[in-house]
Amino acid sequence: MRESIVGERDSRLFQPDILLPTQFFSTLRRKGPQEPERRLVIAILEDAVDCFRKHLFARDHKSRQLFEDAESWILSEDRDWPFSFENICELLDLNPQYLRRGLLTWKDSQLGERGRGKIVQFKPYEAEATDQNRARVA
Repeated sequence: MRESIVGERDSRLFQPDILLPTQFFSTLRRKGPQEPERRLVIAILEDAVDCFRKHLFARDHKSRQLFEDAESWILSEDRDWPFSFENICELLDLNPQYLRRGLLTWKDSQLGERGRGKIVQFKPYEAEATDQNRARVA
């Protein structure tokens, strides 16, 4: 009995963490003092993640541009600009590679799900007509 309980507990340790963006950003807001600069960088990061997630499959030019801008900002390893992804993550004590990898994994899973279409087998038209004729005769 004890072994099964420990086994169940151990298997839960290796499950991936599932966290909604609202849960993630609410945790950041609660950390440390809420000076205006900290709230600003949290808002920048939150907006980029929202644009990345909301506009992945966008078709209109404006929404597609929002996605592309967010993606290029997230993928950039440039540290020259004060509000770069790397600098904001460092300021918030986040690992930029970990966050970047998580977002790209999410993107790949979304693209994979969308790429899998439902396969429907169609009967040739002639065969359908023949089947209908047989049904009328019978």
